[in-house]
Amino acid sequence: MIDFEKATLSNGLETIVHTDRSTPLATVNILYKTGARDEYPEKTGFAHLFEHLMFGGSVNIPSYDEPLQKAGGENNAFTSNDITNYYLTLPSENLETGLWLESDRMLELDFSQRSLDIQKNVVIEEYRQRYLNQPYGDIWLLLRPLAFKTHPYKWPAIGKDISHIENATLEDVKQFFYTHYAPNNAVMVIAGNVEPEETFRLAEKWFSPIKRRDVPERNLPAEEEQKEARRLAVERDVPSSAIYMAYHMCERTATNFYSADLLSDILANGKSSRLYQRLVKERKLFSEINAYLTGDLDPGLFVVKGMVKNSTGMEEAETAIREELDKLAASTVEVKELEKVKNRIESREAFTRSNILNKAIDLAYYEFMGDASMINGEIEKYRSRTPEELRNYAAKLFTENNCSVLCYLSSKKE
Repeated sequence: MIDFEKATLSNGLETIVHTDRSTPLATVNILYKTGARDEYPEKTGFAHLFEHLMFGGSVNIPSYDEPLQKAGGENNAFTSNDITNYYLTLPSENLETGLWLESDRMLELDFSQRSLDIQKNVVIEEYRQRYLNQPYGDIWLLLRPLAFKTHPYKWPAIGKDISHIENATLEDVKQFFYTHYAPNNAVMVIAGNVEPEETFRLAEKWFSPIKRRDVPERNLPAEEEQKEARRLAVERDVPSSAIYMAYHMCERTATNFYSADLLSDILANGKSSRLYQRLVKERKLFSEINAYLTGDLDPGLFVVKGMVKNSTGMEEAETAIREELDKLAASTVEVKELEKVKNRIESREAFTRSNILNKAIDLAYYEFMGDASMINGEIEKYRSRTPEELRNYAAKLFTENNCSVLCYLSSKKE
């Protein structure tokens, strides 16, 4: 059980405090309810660009890192299609330094052409290195628009085209900031060796003067049901061919999300999993294979990825995967196999939440999904899934018409 207290400041900032006496540290985690799905189709990559801009100095503090390091702290951030999340950890006696830093950049960034040019160059270089010049780097630039035709999940968080960042203007980024970076569009979690009453007082001191902003109501186009199989084959200079099979699945808050997560672990979590045992170890069709969920707030994807051995044909590889998925849809998982996977998930959750930063990130995300208290019911939601429920969802999920297949062919394959 993770205990916490919650309050909403007068400007709409949702604030959560979790006390953990086992650590001398405190974590400040701020989740902004904006990600790549909130971008315009002709101006993508802005959420990720802002992840970088937020460390380039704010209106009253020219250097973010310097005062944080002097206070013994460290920080980082990440962007997804749904959110942008910033966090810092420092000794709990220096908590106010962290709140001062975060409040100033929520108030206003140092919007200068110089700062924008520096961060644009960083993001453009990252785009080239990670997505264009790295083996298999462009997978999501290909797979997302194959699977999604209307919903903005059809582009990755980095953006769908490098030119969108290259052409970003100072006015563009100012508009994005004042549209999405607002106290009434954020969740702040403060966790660690802190006193709740004093922590709420400090949160009020540093954040309540920031005015609410006019955050537009999100009205995203829903992805239509996929009714026919989709395929794309590309050839690249990579060591071996790969296959990606993406199935549309439910949203993160749906009950069937837990069925899907259990199915992915049954298929490909560890060397005792079905796909590894049958397709890697026994039939030797793949050098490695995996199954995972994108875990998006809106309906996302269940992906099976396999690195195909040179002796294996692509059609043979796809057929072998489909056979294993069909087995899940045709017959119920044995109770023993399901219990093993549930136990592994429970152990993983317990290990993850032994860390205050992970707890802070999770509390913020559950509050974003609807209510931070959901964090304490996760294990039971996994525990309650039955073999029959998994089979029924597998039968709905793993149909050929619901699948987008990306064949990533190696030009080196003999």
